[in-house]
Amino acid sequence: MTLTKFIGAAIIAGFAASSAVAQDCAQSKWGADDQIGSANLVSTERTLEAAKLIKKGKSMPLGIVIGPDTPAFPPRSLNLQIVQPNQQGGQKLSAFGYEGNYNDDIIQTWIGIGSQLDGLGHLGENGMYYNCLDEKEISAIGGLTKLGTHAVPPLVARAVIIDMAKQMGKDVLAAGEHFGEAEITAAMDAQGITVNEGDIVLFHTGWTDGKLESDPAAWGSTEPGLNNEGAVFVAAMNPMAVGADTWGLEAIPAKEGDKVFYGHVTLLKDNGIYILETMNTGPLVRDGVKEFMFVLGQPLIKGTVQAMINPVALY
Repeated sequence: MTLTKFIGAAIIAGFAASSAVAQDCAQSKWGADDQIGSANLVSTERTLEAAKLIKKGKSMPLGIVIGPDTPAFPPRSLNLQIVQPNQQGGQKLSAFGYEGNYNDDIIQTWIGIGSQLDGLGHLGENGMYYNCLDEKEISAIGGLTKLGTHAVPPLVARAVIIDMAKQMGKDVLAAGEHFGEAEITAAMDAQGITVNEGDIVLFHTGWTDGKLESDPAAWGSTEPGLNNEGAVFVAAMNPMAVGADTWGLEAIPAKEGDKVFYGHVTLLKDNGIYILETMNTGPLVRDGVKEFMFVLGQPLIKGTVQAMINPVALY
């Protein structure tokens, strides 16, 4: 083959590959420039409707306390140091006009630890992310140039808890125990739960209540959760976000034949739906709460892929 023919063949192959990748992504229904996906569903009307769910004036945090010992997806870790700047040897800060002293903190951490928001730039496929954005145009060492979680507006919406543990007659689902359309539909019917467009959907499996303290190694390496088909089913409801009381949402080990963590691809890349991990649903379930007002204002660190969060449930 001559050099000219080789270059021509390479160009054709490149176009073919680009076309194949293009077919693997769908442009956002909110337009070619959209970067916030389902957060477009935040509205004054939905906020006012969600506020009507506050009946008792109660609030409950959905986040868990994290630290250096919190299990996390390898190689994630967290290190916290408390320092007392310019106070070595018991020195006081006399320049304040009094003998002042203070503590400060320095944290070195991966953000994806504990309760977290997965942004739309977290997991993709074939080098593509939400709204057909190419990895080469959004992934920079200093932060995402597009799809950063700092751009997500406060997520305020009606939220529902689907108790999969109760549906399956258990306090805690087993590692790898998975659920899809049939199981989710049965649970919703039995528990009188409906999901509207723009809602937050949370699954209770009992995993964090049952395993985080008693067996942290197992908690952080396996989990029950959605199967691939279940993620497609939930995405079709057009929620604002989908979460669970597990660290990764999908069942690990995955259902036989399923792609691992592919629910992330289905929700984030294909549909622009946010993922909420390690949501502490146990206290709400024990209080008989099935629906509530969900309020999240995440840290505004420019270009982050994920965010450490502590959403508030109001009911």
